[in-house]
Amino acid sequence: MSTEQTSSAVGTTHSDESVTLLIQQRVRKDAIARYEQWLRVIAARAAEYPGHQGVHIIRPPEGGNEYSIIIRFASFADAERWTKSTDRQQLLVEIADAFEREDQYQIQPGIEFWFTPPSPAQKRPEPWKQWLITTSVIWPLTMLIPPLFKPVFTAIPLLGHWGISHGIIASTIVALVVFLIMPRYVHAVSRWLFH
Repeated sequence: MSTEQTSSAVGTTHSDESVTLLIQQRVRKDAIARYEQWLRVIAARAAEYPGHQGVHIIRPPEGGNEYSIIIRFASFADAERWTKSTDRQQLLVEIADAFEREDQYQIQPGIEFWFTPPSPAQKRPEPWKQWLITTSVIWPLTMLIPPLFKPVFTAIPLLGHWGISHGIIASTIVALVVFLIMPRYVHAVSRWLFH
């Protein structure tokens, strides 16, 4: 694999609305420990850039090696400033030999990376449909997941501390939404969603 790392942006839009930068990286299993250290460095560096609104790292299940990094920026210009920055390019070069494939990213308005039409002939869903689908997934999870973790937080008080417990619950909900529920849900309602 080449040590020169290149990235490509697809589905970009020059909207002034808040955007989501979705980065996907497939890491060699023997390089995951080094990658995890590097990930902390690049996440901290990205947070220094204008318009950065938060980051969520979706780690692979045990035995997996596909990472998804979701970063919110205030605008497309802010996201593009980071993706094209010298800082990011230099950091990618440092870790390039740890990847199984080239770094890939998409910049999408809002949460639309879940709602890309399966074919060019289909139109992008209306914003109200995206809101309805997303709310109908997250709402029940916010009621179901916290009680499930209550025995864990009772048994291990450290995990129940304010902030830590919220992080565990949030990461669980996001993982369920991204990996398990949303792809199947969107597929099940695609005839209604994309028309």
